[in-house]
Amino acid sequence: MDRIISGMLTALLAMVFATAAAAGALPRPQGPTVLEVQGAIGKTNAEGAALFDMEMLQALPVARLETSTAVTDGVRSFEGFLMRDLLAHVEASGNTVTATALNNYVIDFDAQEFERYDVVVAYRMDGETLQPSDKGPLWIVYPRDQHTELQDIRYDYRWVWQLMRLEIR
Repeated sequence: MDRIISGMLTALLAMVFATAAAAGALPRPQGPTVLEVQGAIGKTNAEGAALFDMEMLQALPVARLETSTAVTDGVRSFEGFLMRDLLAHVEASGNTVTATALNNYVIDFDAQEFERYDVVVAYRMDGETLQPSDKGPLWIVYPRDQHTELQDIRYDYRWVWQLMRLEIR
């Protein structure tokens, strides 16, 4: 009888966890939180937000990009994930994405940019992990060498380094 009850409890718990996952729950970060996504999102793991540690972000599909930047010399190699993949992962539904950096730099993006361009949120440059002392841990990188329109100074302001928060509206 105890095994039957134990089996039923196990099945019930599995159903509860499956329902929570289907309802938009993300796993909780195990390491330090490096990115918070809040606002109009369907999947969360904290009160009204999706918190990510580096391991969670590195589990997203990897994107690589080689491009020059306005603040470094020559062409650099970046590794991270596409912004649109992150937005899809949290089921973002807004039209505006507001990015905030560790130094409180804030800028708004039209969410359609992330569909139009392969914008990478980089955690590595030239094979080295980005550090907070040098644009890390996360840096929004545009494929500027692949699109002449992105070589305009207006897009240089969108290269948010030390990214820490995204708000979807």
